[in-house]
Amino acid sequence: MGCTTILVGKKASYDGSTMIARNDDSGAGHYMPKKFVVVHPEEQPRKYKSVISHVEIDLPDDPMGYTSVPNAVDGEGIWAASGVNEAKVGMTATETITSNPRVLGADPLVVYHPAEDGKEEVVGGIGEEDIVSIVLPYIHSAREGVKRLGSILETYGTYEMNGIAFQDQDEIWWLETIGGHHWIARKVPDDVYVVMPNQLGTDEFDLEDALTSQEEYMCSPDMKEFIEKNHLNLSLDGTLNPRDAFGSHDDSDHVYNTPRAWFMLRYLNPRTKIWDGPNAEFTPYSDDLPWCMVPEKKVTVEDVKYVLSAHYQGTPYDPYAAYGDKASKGAFRSIGVNRTDFLSVIQMRPDKEKDSNVLQWIAFASNAFNVLVPFYAAVSKTPDYFANTTKEVTTDNFYWVCRMIGAMADASYKSSVFHIERYQERVMSKGHELINHYDALLENEADCEKRMALREEANEKIAEMVKKEATSTLDKVLYELSGQMKNSYSRSDA
Repeated sequence: MGCTTILVGKKASYDGSTMIARNDDSGAGHYMPKKFVVVHPEEQPRKYKSVISHVEIDLPDDPMGYTSVPNAVDGEGIWAASGVNEAKVGMTATETITSNPRVLGADPLVVYHPAEDGKEEVVGGIGEEDIVSIVLPYIHSAREGVKRLGSILETYGTYEMNGIAFQDQDEIWWLETIGGHHWIARKVPDDVYVVMPNQLGTDEFDLEDALTSQEEYMCSPDMKEFIEKNHLNLSLDGTLNPRDAFGSHDDSDHVYNTPRAWFMLRYLNPRTKIWDGPNAEFTPYSDDLPWCMVPEKKVTVEDVKYVLSAHYQGTPYDPYAAYGDKASKGAFRSIGVNRTDFLSVIQMRPDKEKDSNVLQWIAFASNAFNVLVPFYAAVSKTPDYFANTTKEVTTDNFYWVCRMIGAMADASYKSSVFHIERYQERVMSKGHELINHYDALLENEADCEKRMALREEANEKIAEMVKKEATSTLDKVLYELSGQMKNSYSRSDA
């Protein structure tokens, strides 16, 4: 699926938090309705079976509880997507990436084949459907998450190429799958942010470190032999660039992928490089965009929301722009597209108590028109308004309300955009206000049960606020769109 990821190291963020964030976009032609829930240990299976690949995996007997953003509709698998466990480890999975025929020929993807024509069923490997559910409940650090997922990949394989982020208070790790069974992982430097737009992203790799001390890198134990045997390293000087060795570069990347990375880098480092014009160092067509950069200023949650909502504002490529060459508008795939199902930002704050330091920010539907909502992650339940998503379209849950607001505001953009701007500012401001209020209450409360009650009370108050603001905004954009109906008429009998 076409997702977009940004990772922010603790020295690059405004408050010393590690932050991992990802748009989860459904495939073209359909939506995958999402909900925000808590999975309790007793709800976690001991034998996991994938819906897509039919692979069966025995799971440990001691899972932790964790937050999750799974599919709201049964039948297609869990797709837990993003969450935080009781050990305060965060995870987002996955960013779909690509590889080249040399890699896929050397280590083919493990694809499911049904029983037919007298042949027995061939079970496939793991994929995005499965990864969070079989990893997150069992890990106690980001580094441990890499090792567990790596071991599972080596054992069961995968049927698709993916990038996965792991996070704790101190570290962020980024893992990319290589072919059917291989993988590499790199620790995100503390002072940088990383952007990922559906391509294999890691642009440098220390194989010696990965196979020995593993201070900054990790990989499959046979990666050196795998590279040498299959002549994957394309560098002239012997250094390893994973993009060249394992990734792919297609003409379609310059419409679908690289422009997204270009815009995010351009926004967070506007003066570091030349991004526009005939003397540009990097353009939307560049295949060598940096995987990570030190930002020009510390990165906020608002920055993360903005870049993951972007549709190339301030450039000729903005499909909503009322200026510029019409031929350039909509030339590139926007970051915040119509079929985004959710955005999750996991923020691990260093200056808060351990049971209250993690916030999971949630947004549903198209990011250009939605709001980002903060919740305490260490809770036993989530508000119904975010948890009760149904297959049927209804205003009873936040997911479908967001879908309605987005579609209506897009269709009446000129008259509705200021309603959206005010909606986004109010919810973000009130969200911060409520978190600040409850942070203060939590600082003065020592009892564990009462602290849990305060966190859940805060989440409910935030959900109530969001429901009120969303309902009001839906009313406004519905009116604006209704005024553009073909049978509209200005004269009334009033």
